[in-house]
This record gives sequence, structure tokens and C-alpha cells, in this order.
Amino acid sequence: MGEKIVAGAFDLSDRQRYRRKLQQCLAGLGRLLAEKRFDRPRNLMGLEIELNLADSDGTPRMVNAEVLSRISSPDFQTELGMFNLEVNIVPHRLDGHVFDQLAEELRTGLGYADRRAADVGSGLVMIGILPTLRQQDLVSANLSDVDRYTLLNDQIVAARGEEFTLDIEGVERLTCTSASIAPEAACTSVQLHLQVTPARFADVWNAAQAVAAVQVAVGANSPFLFGRELWRESRPPLFQQATDTRPPELQAQGVRPRTWFGERWVNSAYDLFEENLRYFPALLPICDDEDPLRVLDDGGVPRLQELALHNGTVYRWNRPVYAVVDGVPHLRVENRVLPAGPTVADVVANAAFYYGLVRALAEEARPVWSRLPFAAAHENFEAACRHGIEAELLWPRPGRGGVTRVPVVKLVRDELLPLAAAGLDAWNIEPADRDLYLGMIEERCRRRMNGASWQAETFHHALEAGLERHAALAATTRRYRDLMREGQPVHTWPVGFPGSDA
Repeated sequence: MGEKIVAGAFDLSDRQRYRRKLQQCLAGLGRLLAEKRFDRPRNLMGLEIELNLADSDGTPRMVNAEVLSRISSPDFQTELGMFNLEVNIVPHRLDGHVFDQLAEELRTGLGYADRRAADVGSGLVMIGILPTLRQQDLVSANLSDVDRYTLLNDQIVAARGEEFTLDIEGVERLTCTSASIAPEAACTSVQLHLQVTPARFADVWNAAQAVAAVQVAVGANSPFLFGRELWRESRPPLFQQATDTRPPELQAQGVRPRTWFGERWVNSAYDLFEENLRYFPALLPICDDEDPLRVLDDGGVPRLQELALHNGTVYRWNRPVYAVVDGVPHLRVENRVLPAGPTVADVVANAAFYYGLVRALAEEARPVWSRLPFAAAHENFEAACRHGIEAELLWPRPGRGGVTRVPVVKLVRDELLPLAAAGLDAWNIEPADRDLYLGMIEERCRRRMNGASWQAETFHHALEAGLERHAALAATTRRYRDLMREGQPVHTWPVGFPGSDA
């Protein structure tokens, strides 16, 4: 969705032409895979973080255009809401001190952006959902002034044909409606990219799906929306409902939502792109002039832009990515399950845990997805979103058949952290970096403290101190922002407020 899109109307023939073009692109992808045309292994990873802009009171500020003009860096881009930004880190090779290098680049870049945001009375908050957001902040008038967002909103609204309903029941229940997809902008996430060969794609994607629940449980950071305490990681149900093109009748028929965990383990990247075409109608039927099969016949590499654009409107939590760099095609697994924050150290720890764990699981002789039903992985994902670090997950019994239910903190400490360490060793990560960042994950589990649990406990401290609900959320946000800027990992954060005054 990063390409410039000019908003305009579509006529009846556009979708038919786009569907035909998608089939040509899928055939082209199949030929590229069969002819082994993809890039060699390069062990490359990438990182994107979505950010919030808030004022000194913790209230969202709709000023991303002004902030971006002051940052003046291609590493920072617009996002859906006017209170959102995104930072993109250039690809790095997974080896050596890469995680310390990432941490230093992020601290430098985010520090600079935070200073530029201060020029317009704002600052960065790296968090899954900003607790101070109100329903009136998430309206179409506060979508970023970018054609692709306007067009995407118009097409999703038209496909649904009625208002969007948000109905999330957690610690409390939230029910409301929206006339646009603007509530999606509340979700600020981290995306982790890993370039893989076609032969390795299915193993890496399946491993990423298997551990998505674990990632969410230990990294949860989104317990509030519109003043209500919901799930420990409320982004997934919010994202699904805020982009749901299905009216209730289609939901009752079992039509798949565009925000989708999936329904099976796969054997190839082709499986996922083929599912996209089979299950999801086009939202943005925009065609270019490339004939992908003719390009292949002539010995070239097609861009497959329609396939990539369509893929960008199917919101899988682990998404396949096709791209062409320097004339050579490659595949990536884009991991999208994590919320932003709380600190740079926490983001990098989450990344180290993911890359190490996926490497180890993808290389197991008897992989976890051969022993864990896909339905159990899906069930785990919801349990992790609801309960965060207190979740219990289904997992294969070590050395025996079947699955058992185990607290995620025990699973991580006893089984998954040693696997992640072995995976980081396989990437040739420096042992000191490995131990530092995986140690943060271990301490979160030992103390049962992540961003979501810190936010919830601190919010209740504020209520007990006599603050009304919104003031308590604002106080929690301000304290969060201060500790975020200090940079110590979240498991070390003191709950509550300094002194006796909330």
C-alpha cells in the first residue's frame, strides 16, 4: 500500500479486468517459483514501527503532516490517522551485534523525531493503543490527507454497506459504531520482516503462526480503548472489526474476514497468494500496463503490482510479501502481531525472541506445526490477546503425543527461550546480545510484567488515588511516556506514580 494511489471512481469493468490481471500475476508467481528465479539466502531482516503523537497531557495530536515536514527524512512516513507516524529501519543482516545496532539506530532516529514533534507541541508515544483516545478522535476527518487512505476507506465502507460495529468484551465491554475505518488508526504495531527463500518460506511462516500467540502474550501493550479496559492486547479484535467488509449476514455464512489469522498450515508462499484471490474481492482494482507472463517470456522479472496491492488489503497477522529489488525477486514473511513499545529495548527484545525462535522451530526435524492442530494455534492467539502474560496456551507435550495446556510464562522459560537462544546462535548473533535481549523476555515472564499489565495496574492505582476515569488514563499515559523516554525495559518499571500524588 506504500505506492502512490490517486483516488478515483471505478466502473463495472475495472473489477473484472483486475481479477483477470490477478490471475495472470498468480500464474507469473508460479512460474517464478518453478524456475527458481528468487534471490539467494541473505539472512536479511527489516523493522517498521507505528507511532502516536500526543501533547504534554497525553492527548492525541492531529499533526503528522507538520511533524513529518520537520523531520524531513524518508525513514519516517505517514500512517492512517493524523496522530500516527511510521518509522522504517533499513534492512540489516542477521548476525553479530545487529540487535544493538538496531537499538542505537532506533534511539537516535526516534529521539530526533521526538524533538521535531516538540516544535509543534507534540511528542512520540510508542504504545499499542493510546489510552487517551476518544471515539470523537477516530473519525474520517482525522484520516491522513493521502489519496490511498481516502480511497481505501471509501472502498471498505462501500463493500460493507453500513456502519462498522465495534463490540469487544474483556475486563469491561465496549460497544459503539463508526461510519469509517478510522478506528483502525488506534492500532499501532511493530512489523518484523524476514527475507526467505521459496524452499524455506512455508517452514518460516508456519513457525511464525505457531508462535504468534506467544509473541502477543509476552509483548501485549494495548489494554484500553475509548476509556474501557478490554483485552490485554485489544488491537486484533479492534482491527478485525474496524476493517470488516462483511455485514452480519455474510459473517453468519462463514465468509472470511479481511483481518485474518488463517485456517491451515501451508506448503508454499503460493498457497497464501492463491487464498487471497480465492476468498477476497478486490478493494482497489487498480491495474498497470505490465503483462507479467510476457515479461517472463522475455526473460525479465515482473513486478506483479496487482498481486502485491491486493495482498496489502488482506490483513494477515503473518503476511507473505513479494518484492523486486535490483531486478531480483524475493519473498519475505512479514510478522504483524506485536504492538509498538513500550521502549526501544523492549521492541528489540521482542525482535530477538521472534527471529531466534522462528529460526529454531523452522529447522526442527519434527516441527511444531506437525504436532499442533492449526485450530489450537488460532485458539492460542485469542487466549493470548485476551489474557496477555497470564494466558495459558495449548502446546505439544515434550516427547509425547497430543497437546497440553500450559501457562505461557512456563512455556517460554522452560522450552522456548532455550530454542530462541539456539536460533540466535544459528544466526551468529553475539552471545552478549543474545543473553541481554532474551534476558528481558525471561524477566518479563518471571515478574509477569509487560506493557499491558503495567498500564492496567498503574491505571487502577490512579483510580484508587481518587482520579476519575479519563484523568486516570491521562495520568497513566503521561507516566508511561516518561518511563518510555528513560528507556529501561518495561519489566523494571515501578507500578503507579512517584510520590503520593497520582
